[in-house]
Amino acid sequence: MMHQFNGRTVAVTGGAGFIASHLVETLVEAGAKVTVVDSLVSGRESNLAVVRSGIRLVTRPVIEALTIGEFKVGDFDFIFHAAANAYIPPSVEDPGMDFERNLVTPFRILEAIRKAFHKPRYIFFSTAAVYGNPATLPMQETDPTVPISPYGVSKLAAERYVDVFSNLYGISAASLRLFSVYGPRQHKQVVYDLFRKVRANPVVLEVIGDGSQERDMVFVQDVVQAACVVALNAPATGETYNVASGVTHSIAEVASEVCRVCGACPDIRYSGQIRPGDAEKWSVDISRLKAIGYESKYTLSTGLPIVRDWYDEVGRS
Repeated sequence: MMHQFNGRTVAVTGGAGFIASHLVETLVEAGAKVTVVDSLVSGRESNLAVVRSGIRLVTRPVIEALTIGEFKVGDFDFIFHAAANAYIPPSVEDPGMDFERNLVTPFRILEAIRKAFHKPRYIFFSTAAVYGNPATLPMQETDPTVPISPYGVSKLAAERYVDVFSNLYGISAASLRLFSVYGPRQHKQVVYDLFRKVRANPVVLEVIGDGSQERDMVFVQDVVQAACVVALNAPATGETYNVASGVTHSIAEVASEVCRVCGACPDIRYSGQIRPGDAEKWSVDISRLKAIGYESKYTLSTGLPIVRDWYDEVGRS
């Protein structure tokens, strides 16, 4: 499948970030001509070290790069838009910032595509937070979307623009609703925090919540595969896709597995506190994504050792 990117022009916004940098590597390996647009405010140029000589890097905010012509959407066959505020807590603390990054920026890209003669295929990175607390499980793309955080609201609004622009203006576009992604280069979120805590103190492990919260943990390379499958195989008429592994784990199970791969047996203590804006339980229907060729290749038992090795080598810094 990846050979279909050979010789194609691809832009990845936020390409120096955790998820998108893995996508950039995969695209370069497939022979794509890749431009990364990333202000490096949260992304890290070191994430692109393996492919730095093989890409064009524009180190500006996306809207600025669009405005001055360093990022011309008509030059590309595919645009993967991953630049964003990627987490719930900052959106709760500063909803205005979240609005600008997660709604205004994708709108400006869509507007540029609308005006372009050559219209690239546009893949928007959204989030499972658009669902809020789900009414039914497993969660399907057709379920009600009732976000409970500014982050979920901004991403949902951007999804709606993707759908409307696709259908009104003939733009080939789709949105990816990412669930709990983990992997090398992630310096936040539950898996990274667990490794950090276990390595710092293998005797006592303090975990936020009560351990019963449930998540579908999806390894970053599976997310890359999903993005590429959607880019190449999807109808791209504005539709959405759940991106997950299809397997649910409690936080207690994730904590235990991290301890196991670290060779540690700490006393696990739960805080009992839940972060504002977080949903309690998620399980996911990924049949729509599987129908166009996606198949999850990683489990916790195969993904977590890869994260451990990365963390022990460079992730502590």
